[in-house]
This record gives sequence, C-alpha cells and structure tokens, in this order.
Amino acid sequence: MNKENPALRVSEICKTFGSFSAVSSLSFEVFAGRIFGFLGPNGAGKTTT
Repeated sequence: MNKENPALRVSEICKTFGSFSAVSSLSFEVFAGRIFGFLGPNGAGKTTT
C-alpha cells in the first residue's frame, strides 16, 4: 500500500433496527500508518458503527 491510496475505504454504509436508522450514509478512509477511532458519548452509535 502506498500513501496515496487508503488502506481502508468505507462508503455510504447504513445500519437500521426496524424503522430506526442508527447510522446513515457513513463514509471514511483510513490511510496506512494512521491511528483511527470513533469518539463520542454513551449512546452515540460507536459500537453499532
């Protein structure tokens, strides 16, 4: 892998529970050598994502 192409690319993911939309249109890229994480309060959807 090189610095110009991401090691991980996530595009437009969604997660629903019945009619409840927990995550909608989430997209991100992670590049090699970078540290990436989700931060947020309880109930923000970190585990679901």
